[in-house]
Amino acid sequence: MKKIVVLGAGYAGMRVVKKLVQGHADAQIVLVNKNPYHYEATQLHQVAAGTKEAADITFDIRPLLAGRKNVEVVIDEVTRVDQDAKKVELKNGEPISYDYLVNALGFESETFGIKGAEENGWPLVDIDTALAARKHLEDTLRRYKTSQDPNDLRVVVCGAGFTSIEYLGELVYRMPKMAKEYGFPLDKVKIDCIEASPKILPMFEPNLADWGVKYLESKGVNFHVATPITEVKPNAVVSNDVEFPANTIIWTTGVRGSHVIADSDYDQKRNRVVVEDDLRITGHPDQFLIGDVSAVPNPSNGRLYPTTAQISIALADTAAANLIALLKGGQTSKFVFKPMGTVCSLGPHAGIASIDMMGHWKLKGSKVSIVKKIVNDRSVLELANIRTMLESN
Repeated sequence: MKKIVVLGAGYAGMRVVKKLVQGHADAQIVLVNKNPYHYEATQLHQVAAGTKEAADITFDIRPLLAGRKNVEVVIDEVTRVDQDAKKVELKNGEPISYDYLVNALGFESETFGIKGAEENGWPLVDIDTALAARKHLEDTLRRYKTSQDPNDLRVVVCGAGFTSIEYLGELVYRMPKMAKEYGFPLDKVKIDCIEASPKILPMFEPNLADWGVKYLESKGVNFHVATPITEVKPNAVVSNDVEFPANTIIWTTGVRGSHVIADSDYDQKRNRVVVEDDLRITGHPDQFLIGDVSAVPNPSNGRLYPTTAQISIALADTAAANLIALLKGGQTSKFVFKPMGTVCSLGPHAGIASIDMMGHWKLKGSKVSIVKKIVNDRSVLELANIRTMLESN
């Protein structure tokens, strides 16, 4: 029996396991993950802002797979993939050999080499970093009552990508409640968002992007576009000769793939590997790379697809189908992606959306919070069904 090793229990990795089990793949399946739980990465910003608890976006992966003869869960940290020997090296355990490998190790924070960013910024890339950022924010705001340091009431969010914007939406929603709880003056809070590019939310039509920016500005967010960050100090973000003081600095400028990619000598850029049209990599037909460690060209324009939960689910479906085909001696199929649209929340009760289902829809305001659950969180809902599926098969 062939052995399929799946690295990472994020959206892509868990989806592959689900589809392999659902398709009755004639193989031994080994899922390797650093933590015993899956977390919904698209909701980390809510944990960091304190509008959701970690328990709300996690579930233990071990009970779901317990008792399945052909599925094994290994809780350990992957350190390297020996591509020639076809083995996965682990931090604590013995290497695991494979016949087929699905690498879905996920993402890490990207500092772009900016001085002080790693030491002084609070990234939002997993449960631990989100909880650490939340604790720092709450401790700093609470401290103002005795410190009277104006920087304790200042927050700088570095970057204006999806995570940054959605974090800002949750932050301004919760800030009035924290002001009452911790006893600080709400009118003295200052929130700055610093972005190197000249536009905020360029993936949306201008009218939607403008609405989102104005909404956050009405809640107290100050946007600084065309403002490249040159240094991050312990209590300030620097852009050339301008400093933005704050005792809470949230670092959400971008992500890269897992460092394991570079450590394993893949041909990569920012720890992402360009894959072939069936999601395998050149020279290694036994490997599929999906999710944040893969760079997938859009055949219509040659550009790389953005890494989102929506596309990770689609990549996983194709990878699983191709694996099942290979196990049966068949041929692989090309990856085809039809996006459902883009949704950006601005807190629990507002957002903007561009939906491509049954026509093209442009939405803004409170109704978007409902749409987000249907579109962006469809991947989460489908993934959550792994519980029912695995328990009933």
